[in-house]
Amino acid sequence: MSSPLHGIRVLDFGQYVAGPAVALLLADLGAEVIRIDPPGGPRWASPAAAALNAGKKSIVLDLTEPADVTTARRLVAGADVVVENFRPGVMAGFGLGPEDTLALNPRVIHLSLPGFAAADPRRELPAWEGIVLAATGGFTDMGLNRILMGADPSYTPLPLASAYAAALGALAVGAGLAARRRTGRGDAFEVPLAEAVLEGLAFNSLAVSDLPPRYLSLREHEIARRRAAGEPMDLTYERLQELLDPFYRSYPCQDGRLFYHCCPAHRTHAIRSLQLLGIWDTVLAEGIPMADSYLSSDSWPDGADCTLLAYPLSAHWAARLSELIAAAFLRHPAEEWERRFDAAGIPGAAHRSTLEWMRSEHPRAAGLVTTVDDPVHGELTVPGPVVWTEGTPPGRRPAPALDADRAAILAGLPPGPPTGPPPGPSAEPGGLPLAGIRILDVTNVIAGPVIGATLARFGAEVVKIDPPTPGFDPYHTVVIGMHSQRGKRSVLADLRTPAGREVLDRLLPTVDVVTFNGSERQLGDLGLDPRRLREIRPEIVLVRVDAYGGPGHGPRSHAAGYDDNVQACTGIMTRFGGGPGTPEEHAHLGTIDALAGFCGAFAVVAALAGRGEHAPVMRTSLAAAGQLLQIPFLFDGAGRDDVPEPGGPDVLGEHAGYRCYPAADGWFFLAGPADAVAAALGLDAAAPQDLLVTRFREQPVEAWAELLGPHGVAVHRIERIAELRSRRLVRQSTGPVPLRDSAVFVRHDRHPSGREVDLIAPQAVRPRHAAVRMPSDAPRYGAHTREVLAELGFTPAEIEAMAADGAVADGWTTDHTYLPT
Repeated sequence: MSSPLHGIRVLDFGQYVAGPAVALLLADLGAEVIRIDPPGGPRWASPAAAALNAGKKSIVLDLTEPADVTTARRLVAGADVVVENFRPGVMAGFGLGPEDTLALNPRVIHLSLPGFAAADPRRELPAWEGIVLAATGGFTDMGLNRILMGADPSYTPLPLASAYAAALGALAVGAGLAARRRTGRGDAFEVPLAEAVLEGLAFNSLAVSDLPPRYLSLREHEIARRRAAGEPMDLTYERLQELLDPFYRSYPCQDGRLFYHCCPAHRTHAIRSLQLLGIWDTVLAEGIPMADSYLSSDSWPDGADCTLLAYPLSAHWAARLSELIAAAFLRHPAEEWERRFDAAGIPGAAHRSTLEWMRSEHPRAAGLVTTVDDPVHGELTVPGPVVWTEGTPPGRRPAPALDADRAAILAGLPPGPPTGPPPGPSAEPGGLPLAGIRILDVTNVIAGPVIGATLARFGAEVVKIDPPTPGFDPYHTVVIGMHSQRGKRSVLADLRTPAGREVLDRLLPTVDVVTFNGSERQLGDLGLDPRRLREIRPEIVLVRVDAYGGPGHGPRSHAAGYDDNVQACTGIMTRFGGGPGTPEEHAHLGTIDALAGFCGAFAVVAALAGRGEHAPVMRTSLAAAGQLLQIPFLFDGAGRDDVPEPGGPDVLGEHAGYRCYPAADGWFFLAGPADAVAAALGLDAAAPQDLLVTRFREQPVEAWAELLGPHGVAVHRIERIAELRSRRLVRQSTGPVPLRDSAVFVRHDRHPSGREVDLIAPQAVRPRHAAVRMPSDAPRYGAHTREVLAELGFTPAEIEAMAADGAVADGWTTDHTYLPT
């Protein structure tokens, strides 16, 4: 079975992370990628750049030379996709902007990935990763721990903006290619990094009015208490551990290493974890509350201040369970606990650094990492694909030597001036790229549901099926679902029953795509294994997301896991916390989940773009997405142990020319050559950093921006997501949401929950011709059960009988409450 993008030619003009990562995602699904570098080669000399350029062809062109511009234009005339990540207008200056490429080749998909959008007043600002994160709350909203520790600003070395933009950029290309199958015409897409990271951090900016206190964690209650009392945020790391939920924290093991115990919110995971740890009988005897989490709290038994079946636990039970769990973990080494948790199907992971992860058995066996013979760096271990087709063999070709493919590329160009291929069918461009596509969404929690919610903006119809008895608590389904379930219709049906299987059998012939997150065994249990799908409809695209999967098979390929488990075992928490003894969650919620969801959405459109008679099974995983987030550090080879990895709450940047500084009126981020900074300030190039800190305190941020800008140094005030939201909030009821503005947040003031819900607008993917729509609000679970069943031909009497048997349902609460209080 051929790869879905086989035969697609991509021109990769990108530098650093975002552009090259898009091209790599396309290459991993079969596209031919021609890497176009300036003289001297890639501007990022790290071995990580070699990882991003794996499997591509190489040609060097000097776009300041007319002859090389002509060559580039001839390449464009025969290409399907052009990828670039320069500031708005830079490519147009070479005659290769979106208007130019579409004029040369009306079928081309042009993707621009600027730091700030062409319509943004900051479009000329050098948009280094740190500048974009400063502008979008990335240094102030990086987790509840950091807030309570008073780490403000809180620097992250991860290229969040570039990683999210890469996945959304690949999605844009795939959507453009899928639409081109219908219209015969290309399109130009803009995916600004600033908007991409805001969508990636969507769960950090979600706000719900009058959210019942039962949904707030001990840390959130402590933050609110301290703010109300005017107390400083000055908790130590050790004191913070006392505020963590026992099912969301790290524990020392027999060997002194830490194990991340992250298995909350599920109907059985917490119970089975306590059984595995040997303390279930003790907890049960002490009277742990076990009330149905979908009952309002005033209906819980007398004296119950929480329930084991929902996150978070009360202070009393959190402390008691943490005490018992901590003692239990001391009985075995961390990796032994990991094996036991995996065998029992319970999420959990031993903490590792990134290098420990890359050198461990699972990622190597699963093809999550692979070793290549790089022409510059020698033997190099690099990441495997982030998205792949089922059956893809592990491994990948190394990056080529610079300009290695010039002769072959030039020989393949048509003679004479470039003339674009015919535009194809006469259908007018525009419309929703996925209009007419129907998706069956059988996912849960965050990463899986994000796929359908993201594709709904492009016109896909999404039918979401959940079981009549919820597997997860109201916070992780209903509250988080206010973002991840947008644009869907909700059906509750038990696919393990004969009646539920009949619902599935009638629905499958009507759908184009099935999305699922879980194991192969779970696929089979639900009647969704690939063989059965192909028997029903050969062209159905199946997209599966799991925790640790890769193209090959490793010892943890079937292990259960959440975002935080993967952060723990791939090195994100160790780096962010500053060492193996102080690991910290990175961001509050959904750091990897959102990225994996975007990658899953890309997998869908890539498969649709190349869909033939038999559609492939598309795959991605949280581990693969977590590696993309760490791409600057995701390589191994000679000298790798000596590469510095900034981390910990006290780190403010990489060096004097790339860090956070306090000004007279607040903090800002600075990015530029250190000698240019010193020269602009009238200091010696070797001036100590402390002197720079003192100088910057003398003037407000705007003054430093005006002074340093002419010297090629970027300055941006460090923003907070809450302040961005308050400045850029629009009410949904006032009319159409401006989806092409910057940092737009929407107050959903007619939300079916009865509450006002603030969400980031779906604004990161901006096609020039195609349309993007505002998805509908997340419905109450089960709101469309009867409607969809009637469409499938079930009679009212049949539906009533199915409901009476528990095979289908209209809601998760007896009174059909949207969110239990």
